[in-house]
Amino acid sequence: MTADRVLVLNGPNLRRLGTREPDVYGSTTFDDLVALCRDTGRRLDLHVEVRQTDDEAELVRWVHEAADERLPIVLNPAAFTHYSYALRDALAQRTAPLVEVHISNPAAREEFRHTSVVAGVATGTIAGFGMMSYVLALQAVAEILAEQAAERAGAAGG
Repeated sequence: MTADRVLVLNGPNLRRLGTREPDVYGSTTFDDLVALCRDTGRRLDLHVEVRQTDDEAELVRWVHEAADERLPIVLNPAAFTHYSYALRDALAQRTAPLVEVHISNPAAREEFRHTSVVAGVATGTIAGFGMMSYVLALQAVAEILAEQAAERAGAAGG
């Protein structure tokens, strides 16, 4: 059996982790985050692809790719969280689990960060646990995929 493929998609400014507001986002670099997600994926039998873009159109294309290929997504939409209806509409077309993640806790920050246009179309949201938010999101995806596989096996056998 091959590992399930999962896209870990990251929005604007996340490639600057480690130098961007370390008091909020910590000292972990984007490369460290990529390694963490891949290592977590290996432990969970997931093939994790980590991508980052500052371009809303590119992020929407990646979401369309995931929908067409029925791929789960772990998504940190970053600033797009709060206003990108194009991203929200693309995510509404999802065909697999979608976990929204945030390194910080948006509800504990500036008021404009309190609204997520993504949350309403996500399977769930994990926020405020630093880089552990990604680990928890990948664990959730692995668990959901295992439950879906068990349901399919039960339906096929019974």
